[in-house]
Amino acid sequence: MSTVNAVEAIELSKKFGNFTAVDQVSFTIPRGEIFGLLGPNGAGKTTTIRMLCGLLSPTSGAGKVMGFDVARQPEKVKANLGYMSQKFSLYNDLTAFENLDFYARIYRLSGKTRSSRTAELLEMAGLKDHRTELTSNLSGAWRQRLALACALVHEPPMLFLDEPTAGVDPVSRREFWNMIYDLAGQGVSVLATTHYMDEAEYCNEIGLMYQSRMIARDDPDSLKEKLSGTLLEIECDQPGRAIDLLKDIPGVVDAAFHGVLLHVIVSDEALQNRLQEALEANAIPVQRIERVLPSLEDVFVGMVNAENRARLRAELKQGDVE
Repeated sequence: MSTVNAVEAIELSKKFGNFTAVDQVSFTIPRGEIFGLLGPNGAGKTTTIRMLCGLLSPTSGAGKVMGFDVARQPEKVKANLGYMSQKFSLYNDLTAFENLDFYARIYRLSGKTRSSRTAELLEMAGLKDHRTELTSNLSGAWRQRLALACALVHEPPMLFLDEPTAGVDPVSRREFWNMIYDLAGQGVSVLATTHYMDEAEYCNEIGLMYQSRMIARDDPDSLKEKLSGTLLEIECDQPGRAIDLLKDIPGVVDAAFHGVLLHVIVSDEALQNRLQEALEANAIPVQRIERVLPSLEDVFVGMVNAENRARLRAELKQGDVE
């Protein structure tokens, strides 16, 4: 494998007994880019990132981080990356400064370098006015910033973020990603796991994970273009009844809830009038039906449903053979 890329994963797999947590996952991350592993809880994202961190040994497959093999050179891998876990590895009985200083000492930064680096990171994270506060008293957003600063204390060229914005408010999430953008602009490579669809828009490339497998990988715009069919947004009464009715209409590829609205993928935009007529014929008034651009959530839901249908067909076929 080439060392040009920051990360290279080749058919990485991890089994725990008979359970397959990650199933032959492959992707690369060019240096200085942001790669997002997107998927629901339990999809295998965290296990993938822990294998690449050198915290878990792969059952099969191979991986490199900054040119170092994750199975044979885990200590060199760890020295070249910063890891921010979803639970924030912070010490609540230490102040913000003391947490930073502690991690700087772990990475053996000398006294003068340690002092300047902690001051620099407190400034970057906006924590100067909170440097003497106990970490237990900081809000979730400030703890998030502190955890990021601790992960960056040794100036790693690679940053792994595992669900970094879980439980943080939308404004703080946006501010956090602005910081990540700045780091990528300085040449830091980033691998982030998330189940927030809007966060994936910040990534140069996305890997969609579902049930331990990578079911799609591309940049956000290209993924949206892969949506098969036309997406219609429907505002109507009784959406639960409506979605069951719509799924049985020929030409409807998929239908899913989108808040209080329905997002329906059809093979032909001309079906729009037929859908409205079918709903109203069943005493379901339609307030609005129009074509909309797909979001990553639409793409992901569509791909997951297609994956589930394919698995069901395979199981039924296997049952017929047996």
